[in-house]
Amino acid sequence: MTNIAICGANGKMGKTIYNCIKEREDCTVVAGIDLYTEQYADFPIVESPDKLPVKPDVIIDFSNPASLDALLDYCLSTGTPVVVASTGYIDEQIAKIKAAAEQIPVFFTFNMSLGINLLVTLAKKAASVLGDQFDIEIVEKHHNQKIDAPSGTAIMLANAINETLDNSKTYVYDRHSRRQKREKSEIGMHAIRGGTIVGEHDVIFAGHDEVITLSHSAASKTVFAEGSINAAIFIKDREAGLYDMSLMV
Repeated sequence: MTNIAICGANGKMGKTIYNCIKEREDCTVVAGIDLYTEQYADFPIVESPDKLPVKPDVIIDFSNPASLDALLDYCLSTGTPVVVASTGYIDEQIAKIKAAAEQIPVFFTFNMSLGINLLVTLAKKAASVLGDQFDIEIVEKHHNQKIDAPSGTAIMLANAINETLDNSKTYVYDRHSRRQKREKSEIGMHAIRGGTIVGEHDVIFAGHDEVITLSHSAASKTVFAEGSINAAIFIKDREAGLYDMSLMV
């Protein structure tokens, strides 16, 4: 049995994680962390990690980047593994996550969906085959409450493709002020926000007289919740290090 604490317990993803866990027999929620501490289930919710009444086996973080420092401080001081599933981190914060992984097990990815991580693998394969013969564009769609753009997943896809192509590409996020032809070295990224779209990502390879599109669509937040729970169980007894979904695809 894996004892899990949810950081961001009163958010939509936090409650989705709890609803998934309560249907499983291999893990349980022992505590929650949230600035909004109203209790909705049989576990306590505290406002910060240092006030946890019990040490969990793993913490799943689906809060926001502002919570990172306190979360890492707690995990480093107690040796608690952590699944970092929030998005919108700046480079300095990502560096802190990677530094923490030198001392504790850290599972970090921009998207907890197994399908998205398979999409990354397929996009890398397509890039290696098609090379510079095809233009590459990434289109991502999310609900109207999402703050960061482009999505962390779009950036993850672009980075994976760019690494495959020896980091020869530059990212273009907005074309409205660019009165010029598209450069071969570009990867275009486009963000759409509207309604209750959970998450859709298209990787478009546009060549001469043919187009290849790799797509993933999430129908509910459950796919991300289940992915984070599986990640928590995966790293529970691991050695210190940085882990991601590539180990599970």
